Parts: sequence; structure tokens; C-alpha cells
Amino acid sequence: MSLALALIAHASTRAMRTGTFPNDDPLDARGRSEAVKFLEYWDRPPFARVLSSPMRCAIETAETLGLSATIEPALADMDYGRWRGMRLSDLAEHDPVSLHAWLSDPASAPHGGDTLHELQSRMGRWIDSLTGEGSLIAITHASVIRAALIHALGFDVKAAFELQINPMARFMLVKVRNRRWKLA
Repeated sequence: MSLALALIAHASTRAMRTGTFPNDDPLDARGRSEAVKFLEYWDRPPFARVLSSPMRCAIETAETLGLSATIEPALADMDYGRWRGMRLSDLAEHDPVSLHAWLSDPASAPHGGDTLHELQSRMGRWIDSLTGEGSLIAITHASVIRAALIHALGFDVKAAFELQINPMARFMLVKVRNRRWKLA
């Protein structure tokens, strides 16, 4: 009587390797190669329902893994507002005060998009709404996985920047008897 939720970070994109805030980027050749390599060691849960962020990189990761995914809006990446498509290094050079505010205050959104608090609240509501038995696979973004883990494990939202989530990383959460989530 448990529900298992596998959170999988999408494969890498050019934007990730260039330190650019995402802007609905597709996978590139390296990202597709990472996803194919992931298949070599992934023990996919049988009869799992597959969900994906509506962003291209997550959808393309699911397709590369040979999965037919249902789009789940709650799994969308954080909205980076005006920073979409900008390089982090350029922002650090031209607007270090705003960048520092965003990195140090989970309620700050100088870019005009989501705050970390808003993302964590969205993910908390979503994973808490999941009930029943079986397995779910959610292909999404590092920021979303951080928010889900922080909520599920009861961490402070400031821990978000301490969690390193690499492309194709997989985390398993289990909810026993529709109660509290545990990292498996």
C-alpha cells in the first residue's frame, strides 16, 4: 500500500552547459546521448504512469527514453522571467545586486518570475495531492526536483541551492499509506 514517485531530471541542454537561464530549450546531441546511456542502467518500475513537464527538454527526454508521457503542468520549470535566455555570468556582471537578492532570499523575484517559495509551494501541493498505490515517473527540471525534495523531506526552502541535481539524476520518493513521503 504505497505510492512510489521517481523524479528524473531531464537530459542536458546547451543552455545548461553555457550557464544560461532556461528558455524552453530542446535537448542537444549530448543530452540525447545522456538519455540513451541512462537506459543502460535504469531499472524502470513496471506499470508506471509517466508524467512530464510541458517544457521541450523534458518531453524530448521522455521520448528518448521511449516513454509515452502525459503532460503535467505542475512539473513545469520555474519561471525565470526577464532572465530567460540570459547567461548567469552576464547577470553577475551587469546586475549583481538582483542576482544576490535572488540567491539569498527565497521570496525574492527580481527577474519578474517565480520565487523559490512559489515553486516550493506549487510542488508541495502537487506531491501532497498524489494518492493511491503504484509507481509514477516524473520527468522534470532540477529546480522542480529540488522543490519537491525540500517539501517532502521537510527542509527549509533555503536548502534549494545546496542540492546538486545533475542531468538524468533520479530520486525516488515513497508515500506509505497515503501519509508522509520518504526518500527511498
